[in-house]
Amino acid sequence: PRGGGRQLEAGMRGILITCNMNERKCVGEAYSLLGEYGDLLYGPEQFSDHEEQPSGSEREEDEDDVEAALKKEVGQIRASTEQKLRRFQSVESGANNVVFIRTRGIEPENLVHHILKDMHATKKKKTRVILRMLPISGTCKAFMEDMKKYTETFFEPWFKAPNKGTFQIVYKARNNSHMSREEVIKELAGIVGSLNPENKVDLNNPQYTVVVEIIKNVCCLSVVKDYVLFRKYNLQEVVKSNKEDTQQNPPSVTGEQNSKVEKPETEEKEKKEESTNQG
Repeated sequence: PRGGGRQLEAGMRGILITCNMNERKCVGEAYSLLGEYGDLLYGPEQFSDHEEQPSGSEREEDEDDVEAALKKEVGQIRASTEQKLRRFQSVESGANNVVFIRTRGIEPENLVHHILKDMHATKKKKTRVILRMLPISGTCKAFMEDMKKYTETFFEPWFKAPNKGTFQIVYKARNNSHMSREEVIKELAGIVGSLNPENKVDLNNPQYTVVVEIIKNVCCLSVVKDYVLFRKYNLQEVVKSNKEDTQQNPPSVTGEQNSKVEKPETEEKEKKEESTNQG
């Protein structure tokens, strides 16, 4: 399995990445890109090996106990593997052309924003198959009551008084038929408004974009900055020339239908299904 048997589930944080068909190459690109910028922002990962070095007394006790020795060796291998994968780890996303990289010990939104900011400034293309890279700061079960309860707390750092900001909500569901786009957007916008009445919807150039990505029964959430400037967090689009880098309004359903800009087929389909209508 793409995720080595691990699957995306409620409680995880990480980075959701869309790609054009080649998921294996996408994972490789993701590890390379995230590793490069992760080391820059957080320093190289430090791997402890104290668990792999049993004391002298432990060695003596295990010498005559083959089963205990074998069990210990398996445990050491597992611990070593987990340590080496602790910062970034690919898990099964539950949808085609979507890769989920679980993160540990870092802030996904800060890392991804830093990557996009650098690529936007340098215009240096660093990936071939990765399309969008969305930080996922929180996950919960994709049922309305779970989402309402979760977001009441999740949204607080950005929207609870005295904090405030203009916002839009973008929604995408994959392999899920029981959620209503309109209901989700309406409920979440209501929660943002209840945290501070000064929070206002802005579909043109909001300070914050609430990203809602639902895959099967998991709801992935984040609140990101510069969503319009960074071309909806699309790594292929953000490196295009400054002449093309004019202010672009987030797409409405009508805007998408009238769009004449050619995009990769997978991305175009995705964007058509995305909604910024706040209901």
